[in-house]
Amino acid sequence: MQEDFLHYIWQHKKFDIQQLTTVANEVVTIKSVGQHNHNSGPDFFNAQLYINQQLWAGNVEIHVKSSDWFVHSHEQDKAYDNVILHVVWEHDTDVYRKDNTIIPTLQLKDFVNANLIQNYKALFTQSNKWIYCEDDFGTIDDFTLSAWLERLFFERLQRKSNAIDTLLNTSKNDWEAVLFKMLAKNFGLKVNGDAFLSLAQSVDFSIVRKLTTNQTQLEALLFGQSALLNDDVQNAYFQNLEKEYNYLKHKFGLSNEQVLPIRFFRLRPPNFPTIRLSQLASLYYKHQNLFSKIIEAKTIDELYAVFSVSVSSFWETHYTFSKTSKTSKKALSKSFIDLLLINTVIPIKFAYAKANGKFIDSEIVDVAQQISAEKNTIVSAFKALKQIPNSALYSQALIQLKTEYCNNKKCLQCAVGNSLIIK
Repeated sequence: MQEDFLHYIWQHKKFDIQQLTTVANEVVTIKSVGQHNHNSGPDFFNAQLYINQQLWAGNVEIHVKSSDWFVHSHEQDKAYDNVILHVVWEHDTDVYRKDNTIIPTLQLKDFVNANLIQNYKALFTQSNKWIYCEDDFGTIDDFTLSAWLERLFFERLQRKSNAIDTLLNTSKNDWEAVLFKMLAKNFGLKVNGDAFLSLAQSVDFSIVRKLTTNQTQLEALLFGQSALLNDDVQNAYFQNLEKEYNYLKHKFGLSNEQVLPIRFFRLRPPNFPTIRLSQLASLYYKHQNLFSKIIEAKTIDELYAVFSVSVSSFWETHYTFSKTSKTSKKALSKSFIDLLLINTVIPIKFAYAKANGKFIDSEIVDVAQQISAEKNTIVSAFKALKQIPNSALYSQALIQLKTEYCNNKKCLQCAVGNSLIIK
């Protein structure tokens, strides 16, 4: 028996609450189980209970055995002086207050249905599975799962919003600067994400803002800060960028010493950093007010229109500075834009609305449901267990479910686990 399961039983009243008595045969009636405390101190604060028709208000402490009170040295801790009920699975000793009166003890095993215990044990004994509920995940009804996944989608958004708050603090509360940093990181994908972010952080966004009307200078800034202009390349485009960067470097006192190395290794040509940086420059050249356009866009089509950009003319015939290739526009693909929407646009729209006291959850849900689900091992594994709608809302939720709940064995805080335990 695990203590967190006893917390679950008490919090959700998964026991016979009609015939409750303490081990001393005192009648217990629950008015409020209290507020679950996840920090130090008693497990539930501000509970309200009738014990033999006398109303008590105070805290509830939960243990597997009564003697755990002494194992944890609660008798020496003033934080436990206001405990009005000791809830245990097995009563093996009395516990006393400072004035030597006995703290009433409720032995839960006398009031819990055997099926609940059986289902709990069945769920948590499948440790060799990808997830504990692997064999039963497909039996969860669609309504329960859909509602839970939507909640998890917003949980994940909130976590990303917290990261945005951190960026805001280091960006002087400049939302445009935060957007630039997030876009840069996601244009770099996994291979160059951290390097692109370090590039964005190496330049005050006020400089980027000043250069948005000049595409060549924008490219010079990005390529120069990423140290891609350090080679000896004999073509007019490269030499012009080199000249422009030297001018910008002197004018703005730029330094790229903290920028991480850019990598080409194991990347397909469309994902080369040269192509992604040119596309990023084109995006800011096309939209001098990019942040405003993203915030104002309400539909998926409006957002796709914002990101409908390609490379500058040189990169239509190149993937690197020195080698010519077959001509192609190299516009941002729909799948790449989807990644930008999932990892940058939706989180920043959510965070900005929250910061301004606005509620745009329905708008965000509508957009997320129209974006195709990401393709990764977590999403694929869940879809092998149960048919799930193919949208980013659900794929993001499934990632949250696996990483925050399944991996951490939080089945008791999961709607799926709850459904299986009480079936």
